[in-house]
Order: sequence, then C-alpha cells, then structure tokens
Amino acid sequence: MTPSRLLKLVALVVVALLAYPAVLAFQIWQQSRDDELDELNSADAIVVLGAAQYDGEPSPVFQARLDHAADIFERGFSDVVIVTGGKQSGDRFTESEAGEMYLSEQGIPLDRILLESDGRTTLESLEGVSAIGREFGYDSVILVSDPMHSLRIKTMATDLGFDRAYASFANYLALNRSRATKAKELFHEVGSMLAYKFLDR
Repeated sequence: MTPSRLLKLVALVVVALLAYPAVLAFQIWQQSRDDELDELNSADAIVVLGAAQYDGEPSPVFQARLDHAADIFERGFSDVVIVTGGKQSGDRFTESEAGEMYLSEQGIPLDRILLESDGRTTLESLEGVSAIGREFGYDSVILVSDPMHSLRIKTMATDLGFDRAYASFANYLALNRSRATKAKELFHEVGSMLAYKFLDR
C-alpha cells in the first residue's frame, strides 16, 4: 500500500471513529425528546431505575422517577412496579427499599411492588430485572429514568431478552436543569453507550 493510500485509510478510520459518537449523540438526544405518549403502552411491569436516596428518602431525581411510575401505575398501563438499586457503603437502605417506601406512601399496594436490590450500575440493575422477569414470566417493560438515559436502558433491556421495552422518562421541569447540565448528561450517555457496546458494561 502506497503512503498516500495509507494516509487516506487512516483518515477514513479517524472520520468513522468521530462520526459514530456523533450518531449516538443524535440518537440519544432524539430518544430523550420523543413524546412519552408515543412509547407508553401496556406492559407486564414498570421498571424504575434507582437513583440517590438519603436514609430512606428519595433524592429529587429519584422522586421524580417514582412519581412518574406511580402515575403510569394509576393510569393502568401495568399492575406491577419493579424498583431497582442497591446501596452505598454505610447506607441503611437500598435505593429500591427507599423507592418501595415512597411508592407505598403514594398508595401503591406493597404486593404490587417488586425489588431489585443488588444492582450498583444500570446494567447490573437490569440484569436483576431480567431475572425477575424470567421468574414471573414478564416479557415487556416500561422503563422509567432520565430522558437521556432512555436509549441505553431500552437497548440493554432488549439485549437481556425482553420482547418489548418502552421508555417513559420522568419530568424534571421542576428541577430547572441548566443547558450545561443537559449537555453533560448527553456527553456521559455517549460514553456509557460506547462502554456498553464495546466493553459490555
């Protein structure tokens, strides 16, 4: 191969490496802007991805997810809610336990709430949800998390064997997130999607 051809090949590889993250960023952004009603369908279970909790009290981000899940439950899209998330060192409660207590206070019966309490990452949590799904025969889920998180969790859920995975993201308008915060979330999600696709984590 001549030096000029090698240079062109290297240039093409560099362009491809730069283009793929850009395509991912567009897909993540597009998914995060889809009207949640477009994806809100009846399913076997609603899955709430865990977030920070403080001694049993959900953080504002986690509370927004739980409120959205409770609304979907009350509207009859599913009669089961799975709350995910383990705990940090020193915590008394797991994220899932904090979510269970909060949902119970909102009137959802405890026998309608299932817990995945071991996951420390998104993938670990969804692997736990997949095990619950196999146990109870669930093949469809409504996934509740951040808007930017939606594409990744849908991809993971499908890869883990769910026939149908819908994303219905929480409403964070009351939290007044800045554009810089949203841009940071998008950058994080691109990196996380690349890690999942190429490092399986």
